Amino acid sequence: MNVELLKETLKQRIVTVVFTKNDGSERTLNCTLQESFFPVVEQKTEPTKVKKAVNPEVLSVWDVDAAGWRSFRIDSIISTNI
Repeated sequence: MNVELLKETLKQRIVTVVFTKNDGSERTLNCTLQESFFPVVEQKTEPTKVKKAVNPEVLSVWDVDAAGWRSFRIDSIISTNI
């Protein structure tokens, strides 16, 4: 699985990803990284400088069906479909 190609595709399209969840069950997720799908968030206070450590083995994506952020391990991907 070419992770960089997957990320670039997610920035341009909706991708169906089938992966194995931590509990062993299979999950199908329609997801994207297109900013036009993200909710508009109004910033009311000064942003904090604290950043969460990024795990390169986990990919966070926008679930277009549930309208929320989801993540999965790259090595758990069974298939992708554009």
